Amino acid sequence: MEFVCFHDLSHTPFLPSSSQAARARARARWTCPQMELPHAKATNMLSLSPKWSFSNRMATFTSRYNSALRDNVYEKRAASIAEQLCGQEMVFDYDQLLAKPPNRTDGIFSWHQDLAYWPITKDTRTASFWLAIDNSRIENGCLNFVPGSHLEPSLRYHGPLHGDRDKSHTLATVLLEKDVFKAVEIDRGDVTVHHERIIHGSGRNFSSTDWRRAWVIAFRSQETVEQERQLGFTHSHNDALDVLNQVGKEKC
Repeated sequence: MEFVCFHDLSHTPFLPSSSQAARARARARWTCPQMELPHAKATNMLSLSPKWSFSNRMATFTSRYNSALRDNVYEKRAASIAEQLCGQEMVFDYDQLLAKPPNRTDGIFSWHQDLAYWPITKDTRTASFWLAIDNSRIENGCLNFVPGSHLEPSLRYHGPLHGDRDKSHTLATVLLEKDVFKAVEIDRGDVTVHHERIIHGSGRNFSSTDWRRAWVIAFRSQETVEQERQLGFTHSHNDALDVLNQVGKEKC
């Protein structure tokens, strides 16, 4: 499995109910920089307040801080699909809300492999689900994948996008001349599922009106999730720098 798409699975939409969505929006408006909460910095990125001008906005462990988003049909069906694709003992690892505001032509999410962001464990099986909250098109920054890149024997080199991991969480790799990427346009309610080693990224939002928002849930092996937490790795920008500096290192 490198990446697959599911179009509006069954007759029950993956999207949260209107009441869930309203509570999520209310929480985003209410959250403020002064709150002493883990991930508060990341959560604020999704606020619709004009004072925030981020090109790409991300809130990690969304369901941990908003109980209304737990145990929904999306999570339950994703868990079932993860087991079918990857085998037994796949468990919830983390979730994220991602957003590209309209007119953010600088809103590129650089080429990367997810595994380069994580400690390398013995069992790296992962099913990463990307639910489109808006129609996702080339114009507003849909996902792009490099088919076959998950078969390469080792990870590509990834470096901090802005030169210092302490200042910027973002890692990036570069495409080779042989790489041909595929833009994956999907509709609101559709889901992509991808492999931990596939190279992917997303482009600029050229639309003057349309957001490009997504809800990510990652399922990984129970053994790996337990090992990550023992190492102090929680998928947070606030993890210790010495932990973050050990990610993506494969044994020779």
